Amino acid sequence: MALYAVAVWLCVMVSGCGCEAAVTGPQEGALYEEFGVERVLSTIGPRAEARIKPFFDRTGVPYPSFRLSFVVVKEEMVLEVWAENEGKWTHVRDYEILAASGWHGPKLRRGDRQVPEGIYQIIALNPASQFHLSMKINYPNDYDLQRARDENRSNLGGDIFIHGKDKSHGCLAVGDTAIEELFVLVAKTGPNNVNVIITPHDMRKYGPNPGRVSDPSWVPDLYNTIWRELSKFKTRQGA
Repeated sequence: MALYAVAVWLCVMVSGCGCEAAVTGPQEGALYEEFGVERVLSTIGPRAEARIKPFFDRTGVPYPSFRLSFVVVKEEMVLEVWAENEGKWTHVRDYEILAASGWHGPKLRRGDRQVPEGIYQIIALNPASQFHLSMKINYPNDYDLQRARDENRSNLGGDIFIHGKDKSHGCLAVGDTAIEELFVLVAKTGPNNVNVIITPHDMRKYGPNPGRVSDPSWVPDLYNTIWRELSKFKTRQGA
């Protein structure tokens, strides 16, 4: 598959997440903007691919895949990688989430340190992250924005990333080895072909169970939406 041409996101730290820092120095910034993702693919890519490609080979799905979904289960601190091939979703492997903050319930505002819940997309790759490498998700998405308008909420926060290292406030830290593999995988698949479903608990086992979160009132609707989406991802390798 041809390498997806992706623009590098050079991020500024905000209190909504506290995960990302800007690249300092105009010369360094220009270097990353023009060559950052390509640099990662040429230097880190071969090692990362040697680690992750065997998981694709075992399941019989192409590497890189045409479409990917990451299923993040907050309660179990796991990120599942699923690949679509000929209309069928296949579980490829799991990654442990080393750090995340908050508990059950969606992210509502900047600074609440909640990991969002919902159906998102990867919208940018940051090869200059202070957390080794990172991938930005599109929180707040249209659903989050509509709910905020309904409740006259503003200042929703943002800059939510999947990144390396083992510390996080509102983001998902998976460690340096894992983020190398995921970053290269997403770069080659194309960020616009990668969904991220973030669920508070494994609804495939326990159903949506919105009773764990009493507020806001629209949580049952959100959880039923996540539950329906998760119906595509039922058969896990080794589960």
